[in-house]
Amino acid sequence: MPVKVKFLGGVRTVTGSTHLISTDTSQVLIDCGLFHGHRDEAYQINTTFNYNPRKIKALVLSHAHIDHCGNIPHLIHAGLRGKIFSTRATKDLAQLMLMDSGKIQEEDTRYLNKINRRLGLAQRMPLYTRKEAERAIKRFHSLAYRKEFRIAKDISLSLYDAGHILGSAIVVLDIKAASRYIRLGYAVDLGRKNLPLLNDPDVPRRLDYLILESTYGGRFHAPIEEAKAKLKDVINRTISRKGKILIPSFSLERAQEVISILDELIKEKSIPSIPVYVDSPLAIDITEVFCQNLDYFDAATRRAIKQGNNPFDSLNINYIRAQNDSKSLNNDKRPMIIIAGSGMCESGRILHHLKNNIEDSRNTVLIVGYMAKDTLGKRIVDKLPFVKIFGIEYELNAEVAVINAFSGHADQNELLDFIAQALPLKRIFLVHGDMEQTQLLYDVLKQKGLNAYIPFKNEEILLD
Repeated sequence: MPVKVKFLGGVRTVTGSTHLISTDTSQVLIDCGLFHGHRDEAYQINTTFNYNPRKIKALVLSHAHIDHCGNIPHLIHAGLRGKIFSTRATKDLAQLMLMDSGKIQEEDTRYLNKINRRLGLAQRMPLYTRKEAERAIKRFHSLAYRKEFRIAKDISLSLYDAGHILGSAIVVLDIKAASRYIRLGYAVDLGRKNLPLLNDPDVPRRLDYLILESTYGGRFHAPIEEAKAKLKDVINRTISRKGKILIPSFSLERAQEVISILDELIKEKSIPSIPVYVDSPLAIDITEVFCQNLDYFDAATRRAIKQGNNPFDSLNINYIRAQNDSKSLNNDKRPMIIIAGSGMCESGRILHHLKNNIEDSRNTVLIVGYMAKDTLGKRIVDKLPFVKIFGIEYELNAEVAVINAFSGHADQNELLDFIAQALPLKRIFLVHGDMEQTQLLYDVLKQKGLNAYIPFKNEEILLD
């Protein structure tokens, strides 16, 4: 009985993760992420399925980032009938992320159709709506870590803690092939040791094959403790100038990590007790989900919360939902910390805070996440003398500080350590990475005598 894996997305790139596992009797999908790119290209890729959605017995979701879950509502629209399996925390977070994505799809389509009407072009439909996203969650079935569950006639599923974001999972499939089983592991994305809030990644044993991310396959992270020390220095330096610290942040995980470290610094009196504003309704909703899923935190965080030290419930932390309250922060001249979306400064409330504060040399823009090419965030990181916000040029006088140690992806050393603990492996498939990073990890694995391979998009490989 042949077992095949088809690499449908997130291959030689970092978006749109989707992988199809097939036997003679079953088809199981791992992840169904949105591809991000130019609008027309992205729409074409996200609406084209190189398989029959109606034949999928089950979809396994590793975690709630949009590049892994963001195309699920459209897949259901295209005919998916099977259940979706994930951890409980992933289900709760995916509901928020997908509904927010549906809202963005509707807003973008509405804006584009205004332009198309003026140009006499055809009207577009959103990839999916907020209501379709909300309905998709009804398909989810929650599983605990390390519990085996049969999801198809010849395929069983186990989830292991990936340590990447809350509820993230390493997927392990035990697939019946004739008189034996093939054990396939999927660690996309894989977290790091000693991250705030989260457990260290598990290492599943007895794997035959491993599909592994390579986002930072050729890079090396500074210890997370360094991030805390740098954060302290940046904040104290800015407060001494009586300035504000603006932190563009991704709403899921990064915002919560930064909040928890700020809470530590304030309680330790390493920084003054200044107000911290979380100015992102989505980040606030996600933080509430975190508080409802305390059993997914690491032991130290659970112990602190039981002792009454919830990092998300500090007197210094203020959660802003109303737009008027957000705007009022720009008239408040006190030193403060503002955490706002979006992470790459391309949309959201951070744009208004940048517009009002970026020309003041007392202030600091603190970058705590990856900034893609051609984004406003990347132009700020590059310290261009002038940057455009809402089409108007502003002089970049604020200090720009960058802390890279917050990354939730394993670096080369951490990936190699994970592989070493998972050996022996027949083959390692490298996905989810820009080609440069993937190639660097591939070269190291080959030097170590390991059977690594970089698949092509839509390539199908037989597992023997």
